[in-house]
Amino acid sequence: MGVDETGGSGREATAESLLATAEQAFLRTEFDVVQPLLQRLRNMFGEPDTDPADVRYGTLLAAMAARVENWPKAVRLCPDAPDGAETGIVHFLAVSALRELTREDRHTDAGVAAVAIVLWAHLLDEENSDDFRALLTGRRGQPLPDALWEQALGRLRGRIADLLRALDARAGRDALAAWHTAWEAEGVDGVIVFSDIPTDAGPDALIPPVDAAWHLVDHGRGAELLSADTARHPGFSLWPEDTPARRAYSVPLTRALADRGRDRVRGGRWSDALADFGTAAQLGHTLKSDEKDAVIRAWRNVGRGRNGLGNDPLVRIAGLEQAYVLLPGDTALAAELAAELLRRGKQVAHTDPLESRSLFTRALAVTPRDPAARAELDGLLGDEESFADAVRGMLARDPACGPARRWLERHSEERAVALAVSGRMDEAQAAVREMLRHKDPAQTPLRKNNHTLISLLLLAARRSDSGSRNGLERRVELLSTAVTIPSRIQDHVRENLHEALLLLAEHLEATAAPSDVIELFLRDLMRTGVSTRFDKVVENAYVLRATVRKRAGDVGGAQRDLAYAKAIGDGLPLQAPLFGSVPRKSRRDDPRQDTLF
Repeated sequence: MGVDETGGSGREATAESLLATAEQAFLRTEFDVVQPLLQRLRNMFGEPDTDPADVRYGTLLAAMAARVENWPKAVRLCPDAPDGAETGIVHFLAVSALRELTREDRHTDAGVAAVAIVLWAHLLDEENSDDFRALLTGRRGQPLPDALWEQALGRLRGRIADLLRALDARAGRDALAAWHTAWEAEGVDGVIVFSDIPTDAGPDALIPPVDAAWHLVDHGRGAELLSADTARHPGFSLWPEDTPARRAYSVPLTRALADRGRDRVRGGRWSDALADFGTAAQLGHTLKSDEKDAVIRAWRNVGRGRNGLGNDPLVRIAGLEQAYVLLPGDTALAAELAAELLRRGKQVAHTDPLESRSLFTRALAVTPRDPAARAELDGLLGDEESFADAVRGMLARDPACGPARRWLERHSEERAVALAVSGRMDEAQAAVREMLRHKDPAQTPLRKNNHTLISLLLLAARRSDSGSRNGLERRVELLSTAVTIPSRIQDHVRENLHEALLLLAEHLEATAAPSDVIELFLRDLMRTGVSTRFDKVVENAYVLRATVRKRAGDVGGAQRDLAYAKAIGDGLPLQAPLFGSVPRKSRRDDPRQDTLF
């Protein structure tokens, strides 16, 4: 043995001399000497607690634990940043950790992976590689030429990266949880902290998903982030409040979506680009000027082929609707969308009158004072009534013509529903009477048959599409009309309306912006306290919009939204007056001028 038992070759032992002697003994592989020296250090001076002695001490203890394959202890003792530790001991620990990862039965040990990644990132740091280069030079016994040094570093980094990629592939880890991603990010930002790694490390233990996501986006690997997120959560949507882990990387995710949207515009993939921008906006992203320009280019081309070949009006309308959500103030876009809706409405006017009417109605919603849309809608209704007059004449000439009677019955039913929804109740009642006459000519229907009209509205609501926003909106519109008609089944109708409102609110929560949920709530079709789930959806929407507003610099708006969310969460009714009670003439008399919202 090269030292006496005091660790100082006869000199008086100090904490520094004992630690230095133990390090040198380790480097000479005199392991039976290291532990007694460390024990003497602890007995005489206690464990080092000042930098860098504590780092050197922890690294040495970790290396001793790794030597006997006690990796849980090695991971626990290894410093997060080994600056100041003996380079040879760091190298021994790094090599041992990398070898441990290659063992078939240890390749999922995230703690060992963290040690290997952090220590190799430290050794290969271009700004702090002098100690490592000096170590290799000493072992070679001759200087390392610069060209050979750079070549060797590149090969070593490549071998480590290849190993980590193989282990990721074997374990099925995606880019958000990959050891290879952690290896790259550690070399740039030093993102792995041993103390943050739990003993039962899961797939995200090495690096927080948000740090991994930002690294992928910042280094041009946004496609890998999107692929990983899609695999974890099939289908993009707004996330419920109870999934904070996925929320953690929403901002880099929206950036990746916007980046891909721009790339898809450059590649002429207009619909896909608009879908990406739309999803990014749903997740809180505010379009930048260049992104708005990309959206404009996309809507001008979506659904259009070269020289007019391959035009698809349905794809174009869908793309324009997506763009309209992103650029609601673009008057040129609104005009183009209305024009396309009118064009398509005219095409299907004779083959699908209901679809045509829906398209004309949507055109009026986009451009409320559009005379062309109004004229087309009035003309369509006039055409239908002209055809109905012809069928009535046929029935008058042949009262036994069953097909004519059944057609008029269905026509009157549809007309009663349309007139009721538009608020023309007297005409709707007249249509109900006509329907009943054609159904049973022997009966004389009452002047007002509220129960039948409500039944028609309920039937139309049940037939509406429950899988689309338009269908759910239509159902709410029909039921909200029905609930205003006096009837002994009004409570039943109101229950149906509340159920439809909840379904629409949940659909908007998953597919639309928070403001859409809030606008639905502010229509005052269901008060707070009726449905706990509905209240929670609205509360979440206010919280989400507050986050978006705060990010955009609208601090006042964010504070108001949070106040509204708290009021709903506390069960405060919508009509809670701010300035004391207000006399009201009836339950439905609500000027909305002195209420919380």
